[in-house]
Amino acid sequence: MGTSGMNEDLQDGIKKADSTMEDKTKASEEDLIVKLQEMEKKAAENYDKYVRAAAEMDNYKKRAVREKAEAIKYGNENLLRDILPLVDNMDRAMEHACNSDDFDAFREGMKMLKQQLLSCLQKHGVEQIEAVGKDFDPHVHEAMLQVESKEHEESKVVGEFERGYLLNGRLLRPSKVSVCRRLKKDDQK
Repeated sequence: MGTSGMNEDLQDGIKKADSTMEDKTKASEEDLIVKLQEMEKKAAENYDKYVRAAAEMDNYKKRAVREKAEAIKYGNENLLRDILPLVDNMDRAMEHACNSDDFDAFREGMKMLKQQLLSCLQKHGVEQIEAVGKDFDPHVHEAMLQVESKEHEESKVVGEFERGYLLNGRLLRPSKVSVCRRLKKDDQK
């Protein structure tokens, strides 16, 4: 074979190689296009999920605000429902008091109303603070005055001006009290 035969074989080989490269390049480009289309589809799906999640979050926030407003507006509904019978009983007591001279019966009726009210409050988590005879506690008592006494121990509550209350264990109103201060030996003379 001469040089011209070799050149032809070489040129045929180069043409085949170029053809193979073009085929591989076309296949590679087609694969890339398919992958790009798949990624665009996936991106569109993810964006759709994001938009839906954002809308759901916005709806949740609006619903939470609305529910909170309703809870604030109507939160005392059960308490008020329980107090309404007390109002009815007070109306009956006032009517009876106007038509009767029996003060003892009126007093007993008022005691019953007070017990009914305290039971209603207790049902809703309100409890009275016991003060008289207890040690003074600045967390639940407010000292209005000090009373000098030989009969009581130092810092004991000896009188109560206003009863204190707790709501579910948290101070609602402190008891307003008078506190004992022992007389010093010099003062006892």
